[in-house]
Amino acid sequence: MDILIRNTGDMPLYEQIVTQIKSAIVSGELEPGAPLPSLRQLARELRISVITTRRAYEELERAGFLVTMAGKGCFVAPQNTELLREEQRKKLEELLTEAIGAARLAGVTCEELCGAVRLLWDE
Repeated sequence: MDILIRNTGDMPLYEQIVTQIKSAIVSGELEPGAPLPSLRQLARELRISVITTRRAYEELERAGFLVTMAGKGCFVAPQNTELLREEQRKKLEELLTEAIGAARLAGVTCEELCGAVRLLWDE
């Protein structure tokens, strides 16, 4: 699993890590029981603070995506991946509903909105 972070933009570094690890778990790239890099190893690879990686892992553990075993490390927790995907779809529908409302207010046509989505998807 590769984690790519951007120092530009509004999303904090720890959130970028959380989002990418969640995505890897939901997609099945990371299976239950799979080990994650240690806090120090991930911090070194990403060239960020250990505090940042700790915050990301703690967030993932609180959300039920990771389990930590003292002296052994962090592992992907058993998941109901279909339930996770459904939650992601619901969140996507909410965001799309908001985007469609904003597009209508701005006088953007459905075709223009779809074109913008295609451009953003391909980035």
